[in-house]
Amino acid sequence: MKNFGSKDIASAAIKLSLTVDRQEEKNLQAELLKLGIRSAAVDYGGEFISSVMKMVERAVVSAKREGVINDSHAEEGAVAGATREALSQIMNKAIGLNVGGKIGIARYNDHVSVAIFFGIGLLHLNEIAIGLGHRVV
Repeated sequence: MKNFGSKDIASAAIKLSLTVDRQEEKNLQAELLKLGIRSAAVDYGGEFISSVMKMVERAVVSAKREGVINDSHAEEGAVAGATREALSQIMNKAIGLNVGGKIGIARYNDHVSVAIFFGIGLLHLNEIAIGLGHRVV
């Protein structure tokens, strides 16, 4: 089995955040697991500022539910920190607007990456943004 680094795990998280539906998401998760990469994803939509903490919580809960992390302070903190980093990268575009899309989480050994792929805006007048965070746990 190949030894993956932070770039590979970041790429896996981005690919997961770009999946179109639940079936494609599950298929990609199964492929990643065969490579030893654990992953999770969660859809999200809502007003950006009032939803930041809810997005962080959903990322942590999803990662725990899918076995990406265990129930330890350090691993929960790694996912929360990487999610906050990813959100901070899209914050300037998203302040005061609605967001909708998917959060992808991938882990291999001590590398944890969180990718956020969101449409940002009103109705069909959307800007698109990707944020990415990485932590070592």
